Amino acid sequence: MTQHKVALFVTCLVDMMRPRIGFAAIRALEAAGCDVVVPEDQTCCGQPALNSGDTDHAIALAKQTIVALEPYEAVVVPSGSCGGTIRCHYPELFEHDPAWLPRAQAVAGKTWEIMAYLDEQCGWKPEGVQVDAKATYHDSCSGLRELGVKAQPRRLLKPIAGLELTPLAGEETCCGFGGTFCVKYPAISNAIVGEKADASEATGADLLLAGDLGCLMNMAGKLNRQGSKVRAFHAIELIAGMGDGPAIGEEA
Repeated sequence: MTQHKVALFVTCLVDMMRPRIGFAAIRALEAAGCDVVVPEDQTCCGQPALNSGDTDHAIALAKQTIVALEPYEAVVVPSGSCGGTIRCHYPELFEHDPAWLPRAQAVAGKTWEIMAYLDEQCGWKPEGVQVDAKATYHDSCSGLRELGVKAQPRRLLKPIAGLELTPLAGEETCCGFGGTFCVKYPAISNAIVGEKADASEATGADLLLAGDLGCLMNMAGKLNRQGSKVRAFHAIELIAGMGDGPAIGEEA
């Protein structure tokens, strides 16, 4: 097996709110034969600033991220939104900067959402993992629309023994998080996530899976407030054999 040296871009939310996802990402990547490095100089990718029109701060954070990630063969991100920011929007940020544009394009070109990387680049599937549960899957907006992440997580979840995957009505519809959208328009966000929570419960699933922690926190929060028994996990947690711990929003 060819060993890939990859940088794990952990993301702010994973670092602060759910480090378990980062550890699951490392476990899965190492099982797939990767040499994983977590660059110490990484901070925020700049997405909140970019979404809010604060271009100066977005550019400063993008430059810092580019410098931190340049030395590595590939960059892997357990988030479609952060991955989409680096891969799709960094080149746009430096469109008129001839010094930084090639560097932004180089980092963008080797940045992958983690499940797409494991599936497409490594050709890996989990072995010996068992989760006796019924699950449903939400396709996060950025991962789906910017990075084309759709079939890859389902292919990685399929080999898990005991796991039944059932379709979610409106699985490609926004959950209402939208980064800073939920802060700017909380009433609209709450209405959207209410529909997502109802659709999740209607599946009869035990677990709600997705690939973006922001979406998962939003959906888990609404489900918890409604008294639902549906538990939310990042899909990589199950894929890495770490689906036996507390769900998102549950106490450890």
